Amino acid sequence: MRKKKPLPLFSNMAVTGIASEGKGIARYEDMVIFIPFTAPGDVADIQITKKRRNHMEGRVVKLHKCSGMRSGPFCEHFGICGGCKWQHISYENQLQFKQQMVIDHFTRIGKFEFPGHEPILPSQKTRYYRNKLEFTFTSRRWLTGQEIASGNKVREFRAAGFHISGRFDKVLDITNCYLQEKPSNSIRLAIRDYAIKHDLEFFDLVKQEGFLRTLIIRNTPAGELMVILVFFYEDALLREKLLEYIADKFPGITSLMYVINPKANDTITDLDVKLFSGREYILEEMEGLRFKVGPKSFYQTNSLQARELYRLVADFASPRKHETIYDLYTGTGTIAAYIARYCRRVCGLEYVPDAVSDGEFNARLNKLDNISFFAGDIKDLLKPGFTSQNGKPHTIITDPPRTGMHPEVVQRILDIAPDKIVYVSCNSATQARDIQLLDSGYSVERMRAVDMFPHTPHIENLVLLAKKQSSK
Repeated sequence: MRKKKPLPLFSNMAVTGIASEGKGIARYEDMVIFIPFTAPGDVADIQITKKRRNHMEGRVVKLHKCSGMRSGPFCEHFGICGGCKWQHISYENQLQFKQQMVIDHFTRIGKFEFPGHEPILPSQKTRYYRNKLEFTFTSRRWLTGQEIASGNKVREFRAAGFHISGRFDKVLDITNCYLQEKPSNSIRLAIRDYAIKHDLEFFDLVKQEGFLRTLIIRNTPAGELMVILVFFYEDALLREKLLEYIADKFPGITSLMYVINPKANDTITDLDVKLFSGREYILEEMEGLRFKVGPKSFYQTNSLQARELYRLVADFASPRKHETIYDLYTGTGTIAAYIARYCRRVCGLEYVPDAVSDGEFNARLNKLDNISFFAGDIKDLLKPGFTSQNGKPHTIITDPPRTGMHPEVVQRILDIAPDKIVYVSCNSATQARDIQLLDSGYSVERMRAVDMFPHTPHIENLVLLAKKQSSK
């Protein structure tokens, strides 16, 4: 049997850039090396961990020179936990890298003319900014390097935390997370400690067995809390005792719910979520509007920055009282509700029926009778008859998932030929691809990135497109 050659160790490698997924870039001859947790200006010894035809991946063995862009990580779990991978880079430099990523995508993928970008909008908060987190229970937690090096016998393998990057079966026990406001950490730790004390089974991701599976915590700036416990199987006695303990210990919980999920995956969108105590939803508030957020609802995970995002959407769209606007991929209708106050009518199109139900609830809640919601595949909804029945839009707002818009949806938009398109995206690569397809009829007038996710390479980007004068 042929032995594999050991992977090389490169000394004094200079990190010269940042890749779109957030890893540092170094080069050996004509080969690119991607190295996590590095910054341009670092000089380090790099151990190669993977070798592919066109690139290699590595890790830092020894750091000889620190980049001037570096900042001290504030979280004890940095480098092991799968989240917040840019804590080692100053926030100012994070913003610069995100802005450059957007420009690179539009230059290399779009290959069309676009104006100078407007300044990236920083997040108002860089810690405790998320309104939703999901934690995983595990019976075989990840052991840290310190634990292994200590030589001490590990006595407790149960944990509640986040997945290790690239490892579906390994979960890091989280003692303190800086992503969500109080009492998120206290709730998670209390549930974990109760479960260990009462010897409840934690889930085994490999064997697919165990009682406690996941924990979802949602909150609002006003202090409303939703806690959802997901169990692998039903045990009414154990379940009720645990839920009663949570309700008694945290009386401020607005909505305490549970799910039985016997499936091989963690999604709950197709499952029945049951109310144990409180209300079936929490309420987000934004500039006089209220939005129902249920256990399956999509809502921007950075509440404060969502307000800034919607202000920019309204600024880009510049709606007028006589106009009809289509809001594609409307979700629970948050953008639709925000815009409806300034125009004659909004049509919200969404492929998830439950989201449409939430959107209709939100319209009634805010006494907005000029929004109509339609459920179905967007490319099927936008048939020629749709505009004849609902009016031709002056503006189309589109906020698709990371995969972008289906080519048929792009063609439908070209056929409808609105005066303006406002494209909101959490993936500027697919956004640039779609806008390239729209280039025959539209030109990019404005572009601005909005940072919704500090300490990660993710970025939200807004683009305003105007119909070209020569377009028929």
